[in-house]
Amino acid sequence: MDKKDIKKEYSNGELTVVWQPLKCIHDGTCVRTLPDVYDPKAKPWVKVGNAPTEALKAQIDQCPSGALTYFMNEGKGEEKPLEMTKVTVRKNGPLLVHGQIEVTGVDSEVKVRERISAFCRCGISKEKPYCDGSHKHITFED
Repeated sequence: MDKKDIKKEYSNGELTVVWQPLKCIHDGTCVRTLPDVYDPKAKPWVKVGNAPTEALKAQIDQCPSGALTYFMNEGKGEEKPLEMTKVTVRKNGPLLVHGQIEVTGVDSEVKVRERISAFCRCGISKEKPYCDGSHKHITFED
């Protein structure tokens, strides 16, 4: 298994939260939004039973890197992509693209991103064009 394919799943029976640690840019939105669910110092760090399913879905929809996603259990359907593509510039951080997009890399590899993509603006990400959180280790101000 490629390291980039690492996924951790946490379920409350109705919904399963999927975390891809290598996509995470450690923005902290999850911890600030639902601190009873996300505790980086605990093991496991995600406790889906500490919030209602709708609150989990709303928080995951705000994940800037797409490291947190979810799917509904019991055939209730998967998360739907956003209808309209929206772009947000994060202060001193990445460019966030919300919605379904197709990204063609310099190697001509095409990737379809479904929800939120965080694009590097500081220029030092090792995962270009995507943000890997490197801007936090330099003085990057917009």
